[in-house]
Amino acid sequence: MGNIFSISISVDHLISSCWNRTTEHANYLCKLPENLVALGTACERLREFRNDVMRRVDIAEREQMQRLDQVQGWLSRVETLETQVTQLIGDGTEEVEKKCMGGCCPRNCRTRYKLGKRVARKLKEVDILMSQRPSDAVAERLPSPRLGERPNQATVGMNFRIGKVWSSLHQEQVGIIGLYGLGGVGKTTLLTQINNAFTKRTDDFDFVIWSTVSKNVNLENIQDDIWKTIGFCDDKWKSKSRDEKAKSIWRVLSEKRFVLLLDDLWEWLDLSDVGVPFQNKKNKIVFTTRSEEVCAQMEADKKIKVECLTWTESWELFRMKLGEDTLDFHPEIPELAQAVAQECCGLPLVLTTIGRAMACKKTPQEWKYAFKVLQSSASKFPGMSDRVFPLLKYSYDCLPTEVVRSCFLYCSLFPEDYQIPKIAMIKRWFCEGLLDEFDDMKGAENQGYNIIGTLIHACLLEEGDVDYVVKLHDVIRDMALWIACETGKEQDKFLVQASSGLTEAPEVARWMGPKRISLIGNQIEKLTGSPNCPNLSTLFLQDNSLKMITDSFFQFMPNLRVLDLSRNAMTELPQGISNLVSLQYLNLSQTNIKELPIELKNLGKLKFLLLHRMRLSSIPEQLISSLSMLQVIDMFNCGICDGDEALVEELESLKYLHDLGVTITSASAFKRLLSSDKLKSCISGVCLENFNGSSSLNLTSLCNVKRLRNLFISNCGSSEDLEIDWAWEGKETTESNYLNSKVSSHSSFHNLSWLRVKRCSRLKDLTWLVFAPNLKVLLITSCDQMQEIIGTGKCGESTENGENLSPFVKLQVLTLEDLPQLKSIFWKALPFIYLNTIYVDSCPLLKKLPLDANSAKEHRIVISGQTEWFNELDWENEATHNAFLPCFVPIEE
Repeated sequence: MGNIFSISISVDHLISSCWNRTTEHANYLCKLPENLVALGTACERLREFRNDVMRRVDIAEREQMQRLDQVQGWLSRVETLETQVTQLIGDGTEEVEKKCMGGCCPRNCRTRYKLGKRVARKLKEVDILMSQRPSDAVAERLPSPRLGERPNQATVGMNFRIGKVWSSLHQEQVGIIGLYGLGGVGKTTLLTQINNAFTKRTDDFDFVIWSTVSKNVNLENIQDDIWKTIGFCDDKWKSKSRDEKAKSIWRVLSEKRFVLLLDDLWEWLDLSDVGVPFQNKKNKIVFTTRSEEVCAQMEADKKIKVECLTWTESWELFRMKLGEDTLDFHPEIPELAQAVAQECCGLPLVLTTIGRAMACKKTPQEWKYAFKVLQSSASKFPGMSDRVFPLLKYSYDCLPTEVVRSCFLYCSLFPEDYQIPKIAMIKRWFCEGLLDEFDDMKGAENQGYNIIGTLIHACLLEEGDVDYVVKLHDVIRDMALWIACETGKEQDKFLVQASSGLTEAPEVARWMGPKRISLIGNQIEKLTGSPNCPNLSTLFLQDNSLKMITDSFFQFMPNLRVLDLSRNAMTELPQGISNLVSLQYLNLSQTNIKELPIELKNLGKLKFLLLHRMRLSSIPEQLISSLSMLQVIDMFNCGICDGDEALVEELESLKYLHDLGVTITSASAFKRLLSSDKLKSCISGVCLENFNGSSSLNLTSLCNVKRLRNLFISNCGSSEDLEIDWAWEGKETTESNYLNSKVSSHSSFHNLSWLRVKRCSRLKDLTWLVFAPNLKVLLITSCDQMQEIIGTGKCGESTENGENLSPFVKLQVLTLEDLPQLKSIFWKALPFIYLNTIYVDSCPLLKKLPLDANSAKEHRIVISGQTEWFNELDWENEATHNAFLPCFVPIEE
């Protein structure tokens, strides 16, 4: 019986179990519609739980907390399940709608069964996820992500530069600061020091963010750099779009105070695209760039140029890289090392590169060789062509056009430290065909100045000592020569041996390939042979000792367009110059040539003929008029013969003439020249010389010469009957002066920028200069009776005529030499905005300069003179004396 009972229980359990399973399986079929509704409802509740958790996570992340891994895992599982449930509900609904047998039974029980089973399981999964939802903390606070110190080597000369930037960072009106300068000058080093300074000082900034931008901008890389500091750069962040990243960055930074440091910016960067709020100047953005133009595009509130190191700083850095062991190894090495260091011209990158390269050189011979290599061909020095020049070349590569790049390379034809006149260089560019937008010099001049501005803003050119000249940093010039002489196309290469101490020209064979040759500043005395130069377009031979050029020398230069022979000793030109049929620019200034050869008639394309300070005895008839393409002819301080009607007529016949420099030696020639409306509209320079015996000279006529830039008055003062009739607003006063200058405020010397007055013994003042508002250079020499520059008696001291005057607003250079009666320049202190040089020699009665403590706030004026004279000067007050005491540079007695 017991066994029978046992079997009965087992069978009952089996039957119950089977029934339950049968019921469960039946429910898969029968309750599918109900379960689908239940699944949708459960999934909606799960979604609400998910949204609640996400809100808590977002709030925590705004507080710079990081979500927990288990929370992120739960959210990911919910997201996956939601996708699966949506698909399953869709499939189930479609299946429920399929009926058979009059619409009462499903068509395919097997398919319906599988769907029902899946729905039931998803219901359980939803229940499990709801039970596992985070109920406590969803995120944790990590240590502050504020940026720490960046690696940096020992530096020299950074304290002052850091202080300048640091003070700007704490100015309320400054939000964006641009640091610009040459490649290799230390901009990144300076920015690194600024970054590291924040780790050592207490400030109110929540974040200090660093990002290296570089030449090829990648906005997402910048965004990632920012988020690494202010957020958490995980896989979720990296999967976001750029716009989503920008919104996240904007949301966080809008509620914080931050400093953003952007290194190596090459072009305008839209900060809003990155997500950086920049309107609030309590936040600071500092960037480095090689281009001042980028500073303007970024609307920097402060632009700070990172200058090269001073000599003291340069020597300290060079010694640091060289090592004291090498420096002390031989007694000759310190002096040689200083010479080598000076060749680096204060550029830290070069000082470091050369210092390291010389650290193992311990004989004087090695140092002498290194110095010679740096002077003659810096690219051959170890580390220069493979490290320094390629880095600097990025600035060249980023110039906007090939024309600008060619104009830059052209500057390397001039010697080291050469002050290149802007307009003279533009003329050469024009004749070379580089300024291809215009056919006339007038239009090309504007394009040329625009290119010069572009090069200055790119830190490839520097402003010179005065604003009408520019110069190349020596290392930048070496880089340009490396590009022009050793890279690129063979037919475009340069041959440059400027200021190289040559006594003979390079071998004829070397002339064949180059497009441009510069032998400026040597001691070459003759040019012989017939070099074959099919590519040559520019030949610079100025500042040599040339006495002779053979007739055949120019025979095979068919494409030569620019020839400069100025400042040589030659007394005649070779007849063979007539072979230069492509020549457009010829400069013979300051040579000893007395007569121009008639063969110049063959130069039918000549546009520029420069004869400055030549002292020509004659010009062949019909020569000037035969040069029908002439646009510029400069005979300034060269001569135009009294009463030479023929020459004036020839000048008038030049259709394209627009710039004329002349020398006038008599009133009749002066009158004849200015009677021509065409020539008067062209005159840019006038030399009034040796007017002895004339009754008067009326400068009023020159007021109508609108383009007059240069004026030289010389040797006009021995006649007793010369006087000046001065008119101020129609009130004339006659004085025993020299010039008759009836000048009113309605007729001014508006464009006059350069004036020299020399050996005018009866001249007492130059008060008419109040009507030369753009004067930049004033040189007065050997005028025995000169008492004042601007005369107080003539201007008057009333408010109307005198007190409101402010002459010399644009003056940059003032030279006063051998003026024994000079007592005053101007009767009150002037705001010399641009003045950089005052030179005074042999002016014993000049006891006061028109300066006060506010005369040169933004720059330094160099005052040169005898020490005794300077020590006896009367100053406006002690503050003025203290301000200008460091500016004095004594001249040799």
